[in-house]
Amino acid sequence: MKAFFDERQRAHDPKHFMANGRLSANPEQPQRVAELTRGAKAANCALLAPADHGLGPIAEIHSPEYLAFLESIHARWIRTEGASEEVIPNIHPDRRIASYPSSAAGQAGFHQADTSCPIAAGTWKSAYWSAQTALSAADSVLAGEASAYALCRPPGHHAFGDLAGGFCFLNNSAIAAQALLRAGRRPAILDVDVHHGNGTQGIFYQRKDVLTVSIHADPARFYPFFWGHAEERGEGEGRGYNLNLPMPRGTKDAEYLSALDIALGRVRHFGADVLVLALGLDAHENDPFHGFSITTPGFAKIAGAISRLDLPAVIVQEGGYLSADLGDNLTSFLNGYQAK
Repeated sequence: MKAFFDERQRAHDPKHFMANGRLSANPEQPQRVAELTRGAKAANCALLAPADHGLGPIAEIHSPEYLAFLESIHARWIRTEGASEEVIPNIHPDRRIASYPSSAAGQAGFHQADTSCPIAAGTWKSAYWSAQTALSAADSVLAGEASAYALCRPPGHHAFGDLAGGFCFLNNSAIAAQALLRAGRRPAILDVDVHHGNGTQGIFYQRKDVLTVSIHADPARFYPFFWGHAEERGEGEGRGYNLNLPMPRGTKDAEYLSALDIALGRVRHFGADVLVLALGLDAHENDPFHGFSITTPGFAKIAGAISRLDLPAVIVQEGGYLSADLGDNLTSFLNGYQAK
């Protein structure tokens, strides 16, 4: 399997993460790249540099206002007297139709959903090349490859069209799906990250040309809290084109595979001819977020079940955080996918 990654994706090096009122080290570290690269190579993936597709494909998903913010905000932020080294919002609008402020602090609050997506000097560069990585994997599949792996870092599935959140800035899975759609394909997005892909859902929620399906820990007591509930089925033309399968904390392999059968059935009934697989490895039993209890061999079983859809697949890396098992989990998944 071909795999894509650009070294500039290491430039984003967030220092801060606030959860439950406590400030700690950010889990989305550049070291993830080393572990994921190790895992991809162990699965015999050939690592290739992505091409630069420019801003056009990204701007099909994200507003130009938001892209201008991401590119410029850090330089503007640090000119503020007493500003922190990273852009972290301290105020948010009560509704998304509120006025758009001119100040760096106000725009940060408008475009950053939470405190887990700090923006530093290297963030825009890394996010840009993470998106190019997803686009290059999509190109590979369009050129005839059965599957391709995009080592996207930072991840993307919590990013809405004009809103960062949950370690995510550009929605790589949505950008890849839109590129496939533009090429005349019928894409479905299947998100297997332990956290609901709320940004992906939001981007396509009123559309019927891309199916979105997510299996994740029940958000009633788990991030992202406000999205990912079973009753969220889409709106307008998108009604019935979104499926959420929230699962209890601690879900193990067998229960997960049962939910996956439902998800795969929905993809088949959509008539998809290509799959974007938003791959989160944070469902593992030893992941720092402790949402699910999927085993390392369990990832191979999950991958094998998905591969039996027999659809070309763009595999986009989402979550999966530092533990001794991260690289092995990716190897297990990719080997399981290729063993069909």
